[in-house]
Amino acid sequence: MNCEEIWKAFTNAFLSKNPCKIAEEDYQPLIKMVKQSLPCNKILFWSKTKTLAHDYTKDHKDMFTLENTLLGYMFDNLTWCGDAGKTEMNYKSCPVCSSSAVNVFWKAASKALAETACGVVYVMLSGSIKNAFDPNSVFGSVEVVNLNPNKVRSLQAWVMTDIGGVARDSCSGSSINELESILKQKSIQFTCLDDYK
Repeated sequence: MNCEEIWKAFTNAFLSKNPCKIAEEDYQPLIKMVKQSLPCNKILFWSKTKTLAHDYTKDHKDMFTLENTLLGYMFDNLTWCGDAGKTEMNYKSCPVCSSSAVNVFWKAASKALAETACGVVYVMLSGSIKNAFDPNSVFGSVEVVNLNPNKVRSLQAWVMTDIGGVARDSCSGSSINELESILKQKSIQFTCLDDYK
């Protein structure tokens, strides 16, 4: 991989463009350039559990979140945008909008990861909030939707409650039932564990 080509593909996605009108297609050259092949049965998605999911993959180095891939690692915890007519990058003050450079990047990267997933995939969800599964989250609206039932046979959810916290949702809750229903329509098997260790 050529670092200069990666940087150019990245910046071409948003520089000199309206910062609130970025499209997933803008990032496709970058995503194709750094596409990784990950082993089956080793992908861990997460929603509202980023720190815990990353702590888990630090201890279980054979498991991968998006941020453990090259694409996710390079841009994790960064902010960036461009501005129509300007050629420099803005790292500090970007508008908050659904089609921002950062939001669209993570949706495109999440979609690419979901499309490559195979075998059994895992998701770590927060049982410390009312709805552990949110159909409008990136996991619910992008990753689940793009799982390929010809490659993914099963999804196992881990509903995790904060240590010392109160469980507000669990595997028997209505939000998890909604996730199971979505997966059933896709012919993907579903299992769920509360506070997986």
